[in-house]
Amino acid sequence: MPKPQVFITRHLTTKLDQLQQIATIEVWEERQPPPYTVLLKKVKTIDGLLCLLTDQIDQQLIEAAGTSFKVISQMAVGYDNIDIPVATARKIPVGHTPGVLTDATADLTWALLMAAARRVVEADRFVRGGEWRTWEPNLLLGPNITGATLGIVGFGRIGQAIARRAKGFDMKVFYTSKNRCDQELERDLGVEFTAFEHLLQEADFVTIHTPLLDETYHLFSDRQFKLMKQSAILINTARGAIVDQEALYQALANGEIAGAAIDVTDPEPIPTDSPLLSLDNLIITPHIGSASRQTREKMANMAIVNLIAGLKGERLPNCVNPEVY
Repeated sequence: MPKPQVFITRHLTTKLDQLQQIATIEVWEERQPPPYTVLLKKVKTIDGLLCLLTDQIDQQLIEAAGTSFKVISQMAVGYDNIDIPVATARKIPVGHTPGVLTDATADLTWALLMAAARRVVEADRFVRGGEWRTWEPNLLLGPNITGATLGIVGFGRIGQAIARRAKGFDMKVFYTSKNRCDQELERDLGVEFTAFEHLLQEADFVTIHTPLLDETYHLFSDRQFKLMKQSAILINTARGAIVDQEALYQALANGEIAGAAIDVTDPEPIPTDSPLLSLDNLIITPHIGSASRQTREKMANMAIVNLIAGLKGERLPNCVNPEVY
């Protein structure tokens, strides 16, 4: 009996031995994602797909899949690039990799917060540009982090991990979320639940950890930036489209907020002619929230385990749409 056919849309940071035992594998080795036309052709003959956030798995692609197509396994926590209702209608389980990247993303969030507050990137450019002449009392001043007020928008695993780190800096922490967590957890983390607008008005640092949904698209736009302190700094390691980038540019350029640091943009990658790239008070990193070696390897392994389960007709350990079962 021939082995099932699998297409992997990028080179992974782990060995494929376990998968090779049961399937014939084709890996897209280019640095850029496979073109949509390539994916459209592949799904007609394969049994399983291991994809990334950069791959568009829409209605047309899923409906083009052949009768032998059994599973979509995504190497990411989020899955807004996949049309879940269409996959569910086709009885195709969709896997993802939750939990594993919590600490790595929280670590990067904290790195961005500290870098923005203490103007680390500006300082590095200052030195490399030959501008460092002497010690100056007013050179590259930024706000204190210790004792400041932190606002966390979205309080799932990553938001809670951010709150744990904030305790070491004696910060006052507000959070807002669709659902309030239990009071015991609030006491343990030293956080206070509040309304979104109150959080914006009070926080020295605002960090975003909510998923991209219809109701969170452009959650941060002109009105929200006007509510924030002029000294506030925004951090976004969630999804680019949660922030209206034109509004962000205006807020930063006009001094409505002091700074921002973002690991995600809309679109990705950010266009090279984006006005955001002209701002000194903005740090942009290329979606590296989960980019620790250990985390990426764990994500790849989880995605492979999901894929193998789907190929065998077994329940995926981490399934987005369990109703298919």
